[in-house]
Amino acid sequence: MQLKDFKRLYKIVKTFLIYGINEALPHNRYTRAVSYGCSLLFWLRNQHTDKTFGLRLRLALQELGPVWIKLGQMLSTRRDLFPPEIADELALLQDQVEAFDGKLARQQIEQALGAPLETWFENFDENALASASIAQVHTATFNSQQECAGKEVVLKVLRPNIQKVIDEDLSLMYKLAMWIPRLKAEGRRLRPVEVVQEYEKTLRDELDLRREMANAIQLRANFENSPMLYIPEMYPQFCHKTLIVMERIYGIPVSNVSELEANGTNMKLLAERGVQVFFTQVFRDSFFHADMHPGNIFVNPEHPEDPQYIGIDCGIVGRLNEHDKRYLAESFVAFFNRDYRRVAQMHVESGWTPQNTNIDNFEQAFREVCEPIFAKPLSEISFAQVLLNLFNVAREYNMEVQPQLVLLQKTLLYIEGLGRQLYPQLDLWDTAKPFLQNWLDEQVGIKAFSKTFKQKLPYWREQLAELPENLTEALLQQKIIAKELTDINQTLKRKQKIPHITSFTMGLLCGLGIWLLSKLVC
Repeated sequence: MQLKDFKRLYKIVKTFLIYGINEALPHNRYTRAVSYGCSLLFWLRNQHTDKTFGLRLRLALQELGPVWIKLGQMLSTRRDLFPPEIADELALLQDQVEAFDGKLARQQIEQALGAPLETWFENFDENALASASIAQVHTATFNSQQECAGKEVVLKVLRPNIQKVIDEDLSLMYKLAMWIPRLKAEGRRLRPVEVVQEYEKTLRDELDLRREMANAIQLRANFENSPMLYIPEMYPQFCHKTLIVMERIYGIPVSNVSELEANGTNMKLLAERGVQVFFTQVFRDSFFHADMHPGNIFVNPEHPEDPQYIGIDCGIVGRLNEHDKRYLAESFVAFFNRDYRRVAQMHVESGWTPQNTNIDNFEQAFREVCEPIFAKPLSEISFAQVLLNLFNVAREYNMEVQPQLVLLQKTLLYIEGLGRQLYPQLDLWDTAKPFLQNWLDEQVGIKAFSKTFKQKLPYWREQLAELPENLTEALLQQKIIAKELTDINQTLKRKQKIPHITSFTMGLLCGLGIWLLSKLVC
Protein backbone atom coordinates (compact mmCIF):
# COMPACT_ATOMS: atom_id res chain seq x y z
CA MET A 1 0.00 0.00 0.00
CA GLN A 2 1.11 3.55 -0.73
CA LEU A 3 0.83 6.43 1.77
CA LYS A 4 -2.30 7.78 0.05
CA ASP A 5 -3.93 4.35 0.46
CA PHE A 6 -3.21 4.37 4.19
CA LYS A 7 -4.71 7.85 4.54
CA ARG A 8 -7.89 6.83 2.76
CA LEU A 9 -8.06 3.53 4.67
CA TYR A 10 -7.70 5.47 7.92
CA LYS A 11 -10.69 7.63 6.94
CA ILE A 12 -12.78 4.57 6.01
CA VAL A 13 -12.01 2.65 9.21
CA LYS A 14 -12.62 5.73 11.36
CA THR A 15 -16.01 6.32 9.72
CA PHE A 16 -17.04 2.67 10.11
CA LEU A 17 -16.06 2.72 13.80
CA ILE A 18 -17.98 5.93 14.51
CA TYR A 19 -21.12 4.33 13.03
CA GLY A 20 -20.49 0.93 14.62
CA ILE A 21 -20.22 -0.96 11.33
CA ASN A 22 -17.52 -3.15 12.90
CA GLU A 23 -20.26 -4.77 15.01
CA ALA A 24 -21.21 -6.83 11.96
CA LEU A 25 -17.82 -8.57 11.97
CA PRO A 26 -17.86 -12.21 13.11
CA HIS A 27 -15.71 -13.27 16.07
CA ASN A 28 -12.65 -15.30 15.03
CA ARG A 29 -8.87 -15.10 15.12
CA TYR A 30 -8.74 -12.68 12.19
CA THR A 31 -11.34 -10.24 13.52
CA ARG A 32 -9.90 -10.29 17.04
CA ALA A 33 -6.61 -9.02 15.63
CA VAL A 34 -8.44 -6.37 13.57
CA SER A 35 -10.51 -5.21 16.56
CA TYR A 36 -7.44 -5.05 18.79
CA GLY A 37 -5.52 -3.00 16.19
CA CYS A 38 -8.44 -0.60 15.71
CA SER A 39 -8.74 -0.10 19.47
CA LEU A 40 -5.07 0.84 19.72
CA LEU A 41 -5.17 3.24 16.77
CA PHE A 42 -8.54 4.95 17.15
CA TRP A 43 -10.04 4.58 20.62
CA LEU A 44 -13.44 5.12 18.98
CA ARG A 45 -16.79 3.56 19.79
CA ASN A 46 -20.17 3.56 18.10
CA GLN A 47 -21.55 7.09 18.44
CA HIS A 48 -24.98 6.21 16.99
CA THR A 49 -26.22 3.39 19.23
CA ASP A 50 -29.79 4.70 18.97
CA LYS A 51 -29.95 3.90 15.25
CA THR A 52 -30.48 0.57 13.44
CA PHE A 53 -27.55 -1.10 11.72
CA GLY A 54 -29.03 -0.47 8.27
CA LEU A 55 -29.41 3.25 8.95
CA ARG A 56 -25.87 3.46 10.36
CA LEU A 57 -24.49 1.73 7.27
CA ARG A 58 -26.32 4.15 4.98
CA LEU A 59 -25.04 7.18 6.89
CA ALA A 60 -21.47 5.84 6.85
CA LEU A 61 -21.54 5.33 3.08
CA GLN A 62 -22.95 8.81 2.55
CA GLU A 63 -20.12 10.27 4.61
CA LEU A 64 -17.47 8.36 2.63
CA GLY A 65 -18.56 10.00 -0.61
CA PRO A 66 -19.61 9.32 -4.20
CA VAL A 67 -17.94 5.97 -4.85
CA TRP A 68 -19.31 4.43 -1.66
CA ILE A 69 -22.77 5.93 -2.21
CA LYS A 70 -23.00 4.24 -5.60
CA LEU A 71 -21.70 0.98 -4.10
CA GLY A 72 -24.50 1.13 -1.53
CA GLN A 73 -27.05 1.78 -4.26
CA MET A 74 -25.86 -1.29 -6.14
CA LEU A 75 -25.83 -3.45 -3.01
CA SER A 76 -29.40 -2.39 -2.27
CA THR A 77 -30.47 -4.39 -5.32
CA ARG A 78 -28.70 -7.54 -4.13
CA ARG A 79 -31.53 -8.77 -1.95
CA ASP A 80 -30.17 -12.27 -2.42
CA LEU A 81 -27.20 -11.22 -0.29
CA PHE A 82 -28.65 -8.88 2.35
CA PRO A 83 -31.68 -8.93 4.66
CA PRO A 84 -34.54 -6.52 3.83
CA GLU A 85 -33.82 -4.13 6.72
CA ILE A 86 -30.36 -3.42 5.26
CA ALA A 87 -31.35 -3.48 1.57
CA ASP A 88 -34.27 -1.09 2.23
CA GLU A 89 -32.01 1.44 3.94
CA LEU A 90 -29.39 1.27 1.20
CA ALA A 91 -32.12 1.87 -1.38
CA LEU A 92 -32.65 5.28 0.24
CA LEU A 93 -29.15 6.45 -0.68
CA GLN A 94 -29.52 9.53 -2.85
CA ASP A 95 -27.01 10.27 -5.58
CA GLN A 96 -27.25 14.01 -4.90
CA VAL A 97 -24.05 15.74 -3.78
CA GLU A 98 -22.91 19.32 -3.55
CA ALA A 99 -22.25 20.91 -6.94
CA PHE A 100 -18.72 21.90 -7.89
CA ASP A 101 -17.95 25.46 -9.01
CA GLY A 102 -19.69 26.54 -12.22
CA LYS A 103 -16.56 28.32 -13.47
CA LEU A 104 -14.66 25.06 -13.19
CA ALA A 105 -17.49 23.33 -15.07
CA ARG A 106 -17.12 25.90 -17.86
CA GLN A 107 -13.37 25.19 -18.04
CA GLN A 108 -14.03 21.43 -18.21
CA ILE A 109 -16.58 21.90 -21.02
CA GLU A 110 -14.37 24.24 -23.07
CA GLN A 111 -11.43 21.86 -22.67
CA ALA A 112 -13.54 19.03 -24.10
CA LEU A 113 -14.88 21.16 -26.98
CA GLY A 114 -11.55 22.81 -27.73
CA ALA A 115 -13.00 26.32 -27.98
CA PRO A 116 -14.96 28.90 -25.92
CA LEU A 117 -18.57 27.99 -25.12
CA GLU A 118 -19.81 31.05 -27.01
CA THR A 119 -18.68 29.41 -30.26
CA TRP A 120 -21.87 27.31 -30.13
CA PHE A 121 -23.91 28.27 -27.06
CA GLU A 122 -25.36 31.25 -25.25
CA ASN A 123 -27.18 31.74 -21.93
CA PHE A 124 -24.90 29.21 -20.21
CA ASP A 125 -25.96 28.97 -16.56
CA GLU A 126 -23.01 28.43 -14.22
CA ASN A 127 -25.41 27.32 -11.50
CA ALA A 128 -25.82 23.55 -11.89
CA LEU A 129 -29.32 22.33 -12.75
CA ALA A 130 -28.51 19.09 -10.87
CA SER A 131 -25.42 17.50 -9.39
CA ALA A 132 -24.58 13.84 -8.78
CA SER A 133 -21.56 11.84 -7.68
CA ILE A 134 -20.09 11.36 -11.16
CA ALA A 135 -21.25 14.41 -13.11
CA GLN A 136 -23.40 17.53 -13.04
CA VAL A 137 -25.53 19.33 -15.62
CA HIS A 138 -25.82 22.95 -16.78
CA THR A 139 -28.30 24.58 -19.13
CA ALA A 140 -27.69 26.69 -22.24
CA THR A 141 -29.18 27.43 -25.67
CA PHE A 142 -27.75 27.10 -29.17
CA ASN A 143 -26.63 30.48 -30.53
CA SER A 144 -27.78 32.03 -33.80
CA GLN A 145 -24.95 30.43 -35.79
CA GLN A 146 -26.29 26.91 -35.19
CA GLU A 147 -28.98 25.10 -37.16
CA CYS A 148 -31.00 24.61 -34.00
CA ALA A 149 -30.67 28.28 -32.97
CA GLY A 150 -32.51 29.07 -29.76
CA LYS A 151 -33.06 25.43 -28.80
CA GLU A 152 -32.49 24.73 -25.13
CA VAL A 153 -29.94 22.08 -24.23
CA VAL A 154 -28.35 20.46 -21.21
CA LEU A 155 -24.58 20.01 -20.94
CA LYS A 156 -23.51 17.12 -18.71
CA VAL A 157 -19.89 17.22 -17.57
CA LEU A 158 -17.83 14.84 -15.44
CA ARG A 159 -16.57 15.98 -12.06
CA PRO A 160 -12.93 17.06 -12.13
CA ASN A 161 -10.47 14.44 -10.82
CA ILE A 162 -13.28 11.90 -10.35
CA GLN A 163 -11.18 9.25 -12.12
CA LYS A 164 -8.45 9.53 -9.47
CA VAL A 165 -10.95 9.28 -6.60
CA ILE A 166 -12.57 6.21 -8.11
CA ASP A 167 -9.25 4.47 -8.79
CA GLU A 168 -8.11 4.97 -5.20
CA ASP A 169 -11.34 3.79 -3.62
CA LEU A 170 -11.68 0.79 -5.94
CA SER A 171 -8.15 -0.30 -5.05
CA LEU A 172 -9.12 -0.34 -1.38
CA MET A 173 -12.43 -2.08 -2.09
CA TYR A 174 -10.60 -4.96 -3.78
CA LYS A 175 -8.22 -5.31 -0.83
CA LEU A 176 -11.12 -5.37 1.63
CA ALA A 177 -13.11 -7.79 -0.56
CA MET A 178 -10.26 -10.30 -0.60
CA TRP A 179 -10.32 -10.40 3.21
CA ILE A 180 -14.07 -11.01 3.62
CA PRO A 181 -13.96 -14.79 2.89
CA ARG A 182 -11.27 -15.14 5.56
CA LEU A 183 -13.40 -13.39 8.15
CA LYS A 184 -16.42 -15.63 7.79
CA ALA A 185 -17.21 -18.86 5.94
CA GLU A 186 -20.42 -17.27 4.63
CA GLY A 187 -18.21 -14.66 2.97
CA ARG A 188 -17.36 -17.08 0.17
CA ARG A 189 -21.01 -17.28 -0.84
CA LEU A 190 -21.16 -13.49 -1.04
CA ARG A 191 -18.40 -13.58 -3.68
CA PRO A 192 -17.15 -10.13 -2.63
CA VAL A 193 -14.44 -9.82 -5.29
CA GLU A 194 -16.97 -10.59 -8.03
CA VAL A 195 -19.36 -8.01 -6.54
CA VAL A 196 -16.63 -5.34 -6.65
CA GLN A 197 -15.76 -6.36 -10.23
CA GLU A 198 -19.40 -5.98 -11.24
CA TYR A 199 -19.53 -2.61 -9.51
CA GLU A 200 -16.29 -1.46 -11.14
CA LYS A 201 -17.61 -2.29 -14.62
CA THR A 202 -20.77 -0.27 -14.01
CA LEU A 203 -18.77 2.62 -12.58
CA ARG A 204 -16.22 2.64 -15.42
CA ASP A 205 -19.04 2.70 -17.97
CA GLU A 206 -20.44 5.83 -16.31
CA LEU A 207 -17.04 7.53 -16.54
CA ASP A 208 -17.26 7.53 -20.34
CA LEU A 209 -20.20 9.75 -21.22
CA ARG A 210 -20.01 8.57 -24.83
CA ARG A 211 -21.55 5.31 -23.62
CA GLU A 212 -24.50 7.18 -22.18
CA MET A 213 -24.89 9.01 -25.48
CA ALA A 214 -24.86 5.75 -27.46
CA ASN A 215 -27.36 4.15 -25.07
CA ALA A 216 -29.69 7.14 -25.32
CA ILE A 217 -29.55 7.11 -29.12
CA GLN A 218 -30.40 3.40 -29.15
CA LEU A 219 -33.32 3.76 -26.72
CA ARG A 220 -34.61 6.78 -28.62
CA ALA A 221 -34.56 4.79 -31.86
CA ASN A 222 -36.33 1.85 -30.19
CA PHE A 223 -39.18 4.10 -29.04
CA GLU A 224 -39.32 6.52 -31.95
CA ASN A 225 -42.81 8.03 -32.25
CA SER A 226 -43.96 5.93 -29.26
CA PRO A 227 -46.80 7.37 -27.14
CA MET A 228 -45.35 5.51 -24.12
CA LEU A 229 -41.76 6.77 -23.81
CA TYR A 230 -39.69 9.73 -25.01
CA ILE A 231 -35.89 9.90 -24.85
CA PRO A 232 -34.30 13.36 -25.33
CA GLU A 233 -32.33 13.95 -28.51
CA MET A 234 -28.54 13.73 -28.25
CA TYR A 235 -26.11 15.92 -30.22
CA PRO A 236 -23.19 13.60 -31.11
CA GLN A 237 -21.06 16.40 -32.62
CA PHE A 238 -20.65 17.85 -29.13
CA CYS A 239 -20.18 14.57 -27.28
CA HIS A 240 -16.88 13.55 -25.72
CA LYS A 241 -15.69 11.21 -23.00
CA THR A 242 -16.17 13.91 -20.35
CA LEU A 243 -19.07 15.83 -21.93
CA ILE A 244 -22.40 15.19 -23.61
CA VAL A 245 -24.97 17.64 -24.91
CA MET A 246 -28.65 16.78 -25.15
CA GLU A 247 -32.07 18.31 -25.63
CA ARG A 248 -33.51 19.91 -22.49
CA ILE A 249 -36.86 18.48 -21.47
CA TYR A 250 -39.61 19.77 -19.21
CA GLY A 251 -41.67 17.25 -17.32
CA ILE A 252 -43.36 16.46 -14.05
CA PRO A 253 -41.20 14.25 -11.80
CA VAL A 254 -42.89 10.85 -11.69
CA SER A 255 -42.63 10.84 -7.90
CA ASN A 256 -44.75 14.01 -7.67
CA VAL A 257 -48.12 12.27 -7.60
CA SER A 258 -50.06 15.33 -6.45
CA GLU A 259 -48.83 17.42 -9.39
CA LEU A 260 -49.60 14.60 -11.82
CA GLU A 261 -53.15 14.33 -10.46
CA ALA A 262 -53.58 18.10 -10.53
CA ASN A 263 -52.56 18.03 -14.20
CA GLY A 264 -55.38 15.56 -14.91
CA THR A 265 -53.09 12.61 -15.66
CA ASN A 266 -54.70 9.23 -16.35
CA MET A 267 -52.90 7.49 -13.46
CA LYS A 268 -54.12 3.99 -14.30
CA LEU A 269 -52.89 4.20 -17.88
CA LEU A 270 -49.62 5.81 -16.73
CA ALA A 271 -48.96 2.96 -14.30
CA GLU A 272 -49.80 0.31 -16.91
CA ARG A 273 -47.55 1.97 -19.48
CA GLY A 274 -44.65 1.81 -17.04
CA VAL A 275 -44.99 -1.98 -16.97
CA GLN A 276 -45.45 -2.12 -20.75
CA VAL A 277 -42.35 0.02 -21.37
CA PHE A 278 -40.29 -2.28 -19.17
CA PHE A 279 -41.42 -5.52 -20.81
CA THR A 280 -41.11 -3.98 -24.28
CA GLN A 281 -37.49 -3.07 -23.60
CA VAL A 282 -36.72 -6.51 -22.16
CA PHE A 283 -38.53 -8.85 -24.56
CA ARG A 284 -38.79 -6.87 -27.79
CA ASP A 285 -35.50 -4.98 -27.73
CA SER A 286 -33.29 -7.05 -25.36
CA PHE A 287 -31.99 -3.65 -24.23
CA PHE A 288 -33.38 -1.89 -21.18
CA HIS A 289 -32.76 1.25 -19.15
CA ALA A 290 -31.37 -0.19 -15.90
CA ASP A 291 -31.39 2.96 -13.76
CA MET A 292 -35.07 3.86 -13.80
CA HIS A 293 -35.29 5.31 -10.31
CA PRO A 294 -37.75 8.23 -9.83
CA GLY A 295 -35.03 10.86 -10.30
CA ASN A 296 -34.54 9.73 -13.90
CA ILE A 297 -38.19 9.50 -14.91
CA PHE A 298 -40.54 12.36 -15.78
CA VAL A 299 -44.01 12.61 -17.31
CA ASN A 300 -44.83 14.81 -20.28
CA PRO A 301 -47.27 17.47 -18.98
CA GLU A 302 -48.96 17.71 -22.39
CA HIS A 303 -51.93 15.42 -23.28
CA PRO A 304 -52.28 14.04 -19.69
CA GLU A 305 -55.13 11.79 -20.81
CA ASP A 306 -52.60 9.93 -22.98
CA PRO A 307 -49.56 10.13 -20.65
CA GLN A 308 -46.03 9.67 -21.91
CA TYR A 309 -42.90 8.94 -19.86
CA ILE A 310 -39.64 10.85 -20.40
CA GLY A 311 -36.47 8.95 -19.56
CA ILE A 312 -33.06 10.50 -18.91
CA ASP A 313 -29.61 9.37 -17.68
CA CYS A 314 -29.06 6.24 -19.79
CA GLY A 315 -25.61 5.52 -18.40
CA ILE A 316 -26.60 2.09 -17.08
CA VAL A 317 -28.38 -0.33 -19.41
CA GLY A 318 -29.02 -4.07 -19.36
CA ARG A 319 -28.90 -6.56 -22.20
CA LEU A 320 -30.51 -9.99 -22.41
CA ASN A 321 -29.96 -12.75 -24.92
CA GLU A 322 -32.69 -15.05 -26.23
CA HIS A 323 -31.71 -17.66 -23.67
CA ASP A 324 -32.23 -15.21 -20.75
CA LYS A 325 -35.53 -13.95 -22.12
CA ARG A 326 -36.96 -17.42 -22.51
CA TYR A 327 -35.90 -18.31 -18.97
CA LEU A 328 -37.62 -15.24 -17.57
CA ALA A 329 -40.82 -15.55 -19.58
CA GLU A 330 -41.27 -19.29 -18.97
CA SER A 331 -40.35 -18.99 -15.29
CA PHE A 332 -42.87 -16.19 -14.69
CA VAL A 333 -45.66 -17.96 -16.60
CA ALA A 334 -44.89 -21.29 -14.92
CA PHE A 335 -44.80 -19.62 -11.49
CA PHE A 336 -48.18 -17.96 -11.90
CA ASN A 337 -49.56 -21.28 -13.21
CA ARG A 338 -48.00 -22.92 -10.10
CA ASP A 339 -46.04 -25.27 -12.36
CA TYR A 340 -43.00 -25.51 -10.09
CA ARG A 341 -41.60 -28.51 -11.94
CA ARG A 342 -41.29 -26.40 -15.08
CA VAL A 343 -39.60 -23.65 -13.04
CA ALA A 344 -37.06 -26.22 -11.78
CA GLN A 345 -36.49 -27.62 -15.27
CA MET A 346 -35.90 -24.13 -16.69
CA HIS A 347 -33.10 -23.51 -14.18
CA VAL A 348 -31.37 -26.75 -15.14
CA GLU A 349 -31.95 -26.36 -18.89
CA SER A 350 -30.51 -22.86 -18.73
CA GLY A 351 -27.25 -24.29 -17.42
CA TRP A 352 -27.31 -22.05 -14.35
CA THR A 353 -27.71 -25.01 -12.01
CA PRO A 354 -25.84 -28.35 -12.47
CA GLN A 355 -27.26 -30.94 -14.84
CA ASN A 356 -27.25 -33.56 -12.09
CA THR A 357 -29.64 -31.51 -9.92
CA ASN A 358 -32.44 -33.64 -8.45
CA ILE A 359 -35.51 -32.21 -10.19
CA ASP A 360 -37.95 -33.65 -7.65
CA ASN A 361 -36.17 -32.01 -4.73
CA PHE A 362 -35.69 -28.80 -6.71
CA GLU A 363 -39.41 -28.67 -7.54
CA GLN A 364 -40.36 -29.22 -3.90
CA ALA A 365 -38.00 -26.44 -2.78
CA PHE A 366 -39.65 -24.00 -5.19
CA ARG A 367 -43.09 -25.13 -4.03
CA GLU A 368 -42.33 -24.61 -0.33
CA VAL A 369 -40.96 -21.10 -0.86
CA CYS A 370 -43.29 -19.81 -3.58
CA GLU A 371 -46.66 -21.35 -2.69
CA PRO A 372 -47.24 -19.07 0.34
CA ILE A 373 -47.02 -16.07 -2.00
CA PHE A 374 -50.39 -17.07 -3.45
CA ALA A 375 -52.03 -16.34 -0.11
CA LYS A 376 -52.16 -12.79 -1.49
CA PRO A 377 -54.40 -11.69 -4.38
CA LEU A 378 -52.59 -11.78 -7.73
CA SER A 379 -52.78 -8.00 -7.94
CA GLU A 380 -50.61 -7.71 -4.81
CA ILE A 381 -47.91 -10.20 -5.81
CA SER A 382 -44.53 -8.59 -6.47
CA PHE A 383 -42.72 -9.65 -9.65
CA ALA A 384 -39.42 -8.59 -8.13
CA GLN A 385 -40.12 -10.67 -5.01
CA VAL A 386 -41.00 -13.67 -7.19
CA LEU A 387 -37.72 -13.32 -9.04
CA LEU A 388 -35.85 -12.97 -5.75
CA ASN A 389 -37.49 -16.11 -4.37
CA LEU A 390 -36.55 -18.04 -7.50
CA PHE A 391 -32.94 -16.87 -7.17
CA ASN A 392 -32.79 -17.70 -3.45
CA VAL A 393 -33.97 -21.27 -3.99
CA ALA A 394 -31.71 -21.75 -7.01
CA ARG A 395 -28.72 -20.43 -5.09
CA GLU A 396 -29.10 -23.32 -2.62
CA TYR A 397 -28.72 -25.61 -5.65
CA ASN A 398 -25.46 -23.93 -6.72
CA MET A 399 -26.89 -21.41 -9.18
CA GLU A 400 -24.26 -18.87 -10.27
CA VAL A 401 -25.24 -15.21 -9.90
CA GLN A 402 -26.18 -13.76 -13.30
CA PRO A 403 -25.21 -10.03 -13.43
CA GLN A 404 -27.68 -9.22 -16.20
CA LEU A 405 -30.53 -10.65 -14.10
CA VAL A 406 -29.44 -8.65 -11.06
CA LEU A 407 -29.79 -5.48 -13.15
CA LEU A 408 -33.16 -6.66 -14.37
CA GLN A 409 -34.38 -7.42 -10.85
CA LYS A 410 -33.29 -3.94 -9.73
CA THR A 411 -35.17 -2.32 -12.62
CA LEU A 412 -38.24 -4.46 -11.98
CA LEU A 413 -38.17 -3.36 -8.35
CA TYR A 414 -38.20 0.30 -9.47
CA ILE A 415 -41.02 -0.30 -11.96
CA GLU A 416 -43.22 -2.11 -9.45
CA GLY A 417 -42.76 0.51 -6.77
CA LEU A 418 -43.40 3.26 -9.28
CA GLY A 419 -46.50 1.61 -10.73
CA ARG A 420 -48.15 0.99 -7.38
CA GLN A 421 -47.25 4.47 -6.15
CA LEU A 422 -49.05 5.93 -9.17
CA TYR A 423 -52.00 3.54 -9.08
CA PRO A 424 -52.20 1.28 -5.99
CA GLN A 425 -54.79 -0.99 -7.62
CA LEU A 426 -52.40 -1.86 -10.48
CA ASP A 427 -52.46 -5.60 -11.27
CA LEU A 428 -48.98 -6.25 -12.65
CA TRP A 429 -49.74 -9.83 -13.58
CA ASP A 430 -52.87 -8.87 -15.51
CA THR A 431 -50.82 -6.24 -17.38
CA ALA A 432 -47.76 -8.41 -18.02
CA LYS A 433 -49.23 -11.87 -18.69
CA PRO A 434 -50.54 -11.19 -22.24
CA PHE A 435 -47.16 -9.69 -23.12
CA LEU A 436 -45.21 -12.68 -21.77
CA GLN A 437 -47.55 -15.27 -23.27
CA ASN A 438 -47.52 -13.59 -26.68
CA TRP A 439 -43.71 -13.49 -26.64
CA LEU A 440 -43.53 -17.20 -25.78
CA ASP A 441 -46.02 -18.02 -28.55
CA GLU A 442 -43.76 -16.21 -31.01
CA GLN A 443 -40.80 -18.38 -30.01
CA VAL A 444 -42.45 -21.72 -30.85
CA GLY A 445 -44.91 -23.07 -33.38
CA ILE A 446 -46.14 -21.47 -36.59
CA LYS A 447 -45.34 -17.89 -35.50
CA ALA A 448 -41.75 -18.78 -34.71
CA PHE A 449 -41.35 -20.69 -37.99
CA SER A 450 -42.84 -17.80 -39.97
CA LYS A 451 -40.62 -15.28 -38.21
CA THR A 452 -37.48 -17.34 -38.81
CA PHE A 453 -38.46 -17.92 -42.44
CA LYS A 454 -38.91 -14.16 -43.02
CA GLN A 455 -35.58 -13.40 -41.37
CA LYS A 456 -33.72 -16.00 -43.43
CA LEU A 457 -35.52 -15.33 -46.73
CA PRO A 458 -33.12 -12.61 -48.00
CA TYR A 459 -30.16 -14.89 -47.29
CA TRP A 460 -31.81 -17.83 -49.05
CA ARG A 461 -32.65 -15.64 -52.07
CA GLU A 462 -29.05 -14.53 -52.31
CA GLN A 463 -27.80 -18.09 -52.06
CA LEU A 464 -30.35 -19.33 -54.62
CA ALA A 465 -29.24 -16.69 -57.15
CA GLU A 466 -25.64 -17.84 -56.78
CA LEU A 467 -26.49 -21.55 -56.78
CA PRO A 468 -25.56 -22.35 -60.45
CA GLU A 469 -22.20 -20.59 -60.12
CA ASN A 470 -21.50 -22.21 -56.74
CA LEU A 471 -22.51 -25.64 -58.08
CA THR A 472 -20.23 -25.30 -61.14
CA GLU A 473 -17.34 -24.19 -58.94
CA ALA A 474 -17.97 -27.08 -56.54
CA LEU A 475 -17.96 -29.64 -59.40
CA LEU A 476 -14.73 -28.15 -60.79
CA GLN A 477 -13.11 -28.33 -57.38
CA GLN A 478 -14.29 -31.91 -57.00
CA LYS A 479 -12.73 -32.80 -60.39
CA ILE A 480 -9.41 -31.17 -59.40
CA ILE A 481 -9.39 -32.98 -56.07
CA ALA A 482 -10.19 -36.31 -57.74
CA LYS A 483 -7.24 -35.87 -60.17
CA GLU A 484 -4.92 -34.97 -57.30
CA LEU A 485 -6.03 -38.06 -55.39
CA THR A 486 -5.40 -40.23 -58.47
CA ASP A 487 -1.89 -38.79 -58.89
CA ILE A 488 -1.13 -39.37 -55.21
CA ASN A 489 -2.38 -42.96 -55.46
CA GLN A 490 -0.18 -43.72 -58.47
CA THR A 491 2.85 -42.22 -56.74
CA LEU A 492 2.27 -44.41 -53.71
CA LYS A 493 1.98 -47.53 -55.87
CA ARG A 494 5.32 -46.76 -57.55
CA LYS A 495 6.96 -46.29 -54.19
CA GLN A 496 5.53 -49.60 -52.99
CA LYS A 497 7.18 -51.48 -55.96
CA ILE A 498 10.68 -50.17 -55.18
CA PRO A 499 11.27 -52.32 -52.10
CA HIS A 500 10.24 -55.47 -54.04
CA ILE A 501 12.67 -54.71 -56.89
CA THR A 502 15.47 -53.92 -54.47
CA SER A 503 14.93 -57.20 -52.60
CA PHE A 504 14.94 -59.23 -55.79
CA THR A 505 18.19 -57.58 -56.96
CA MET A 506 19.91 -58.15 -53.63
CA GLY A 507 18.81 -61.78 -53.62
CA LEU A 508 20.16 -62.28 -57.14
CA LEU A 509 23.51 -60.69 -56.27
CA CYS A 510 23.81 -62.80 -53.11
CA GLY A 511 23.04 -65.98 -55.04
CA LEU A 512 25.63 -65.10 -57.72
CA GLY A 513 28.19 -64.35 -55.03
CA ILE A 514 27.64 -67.70 -53.34
CA TRP A 515 27.91 -69.53 -56.70
CA LEU A 516 31.23 -67.78 -57.52
CA LEU A 517 32.59 -68.53 -54.05
CA SER A 518 31.74 -72.23 -54.42
CA LYS A 519 33.58 -72.37 -57.78
CA LEU A 520 36.69 -70.79 -56.29
CA VAL A 521 36.75 -73.26 -53.40
CA CYS A 522 36.45 -76.15 -55.72
